[in-house]
Amino acid sequence: MKTVIIKYNAGNIRSVLFALERLNVEGIVTDDPAEIRAADKVIFPGVGEASTAMAYLREKGLDQVIKNLEQPTLGICLGMQLMCKHSEENNTDCLGIFDLNVKKFTSPVENLLKIPQIGWNNITGLHSKIFEHVPQNAYMYFVHSYYAELGPETTAIANYVINYSAAMQKNNFYAVQFHPEKSAEHGAKLIESFLNL
Repeated sequence: MKTVIIKYNAGNIRSVLFALERLNVEGIVTDDPAEIRAADKVIFPGVGEASTAMAYLREKGLDQVIKNLEQPTLGICLGMQLMCKHSEENNTDCLGIFDLNVKKFTSPVENLLKIPQIGWNNITGLHSKIFEHVPQNAYMYFVHSYYAELGPETTAIANYVINYSAAMQKNNFYAVQFHPEKSAEHGAKLIESFLNL
């Protein structure tokens, strides 16, 4: 099985590679369109800012490559947000795989929640093959200031200020806002289920 991690200018690539190694899977890090298309599984990670990431993807032609992938593809954190239609982060048009918008958390003064959300939060309403071995209310590790709205493609919900999409799925595209590679046993189970699709 050939597992490719898309290389671009917004990475948490090393931690994803380590997570794959723990599952005895070798990940190939590349921005070569032919190699990405030839993969059995594609992981699209990301930590960074939406507009510069999208500019890089367009410059390399990776925006079209990603949108047209037919194999199982997993977006993580910024990768998930870039799969959406539009992000409020610097008013960025994204890939449009999911017909949802990404918005900035606004914290009411009275609840004093810190933005970004950093740390463990539970996820509910799980319904996707990648959650096959993850229990309802499992805790996952989040780091983000922006969130994807709820919609028909939502496959898990988290709450921070409001309810939002913790995970989504459309056809062969899977996406999670949290970092499964940093989410201990439950995160490892999710990655394993994705690789077994």
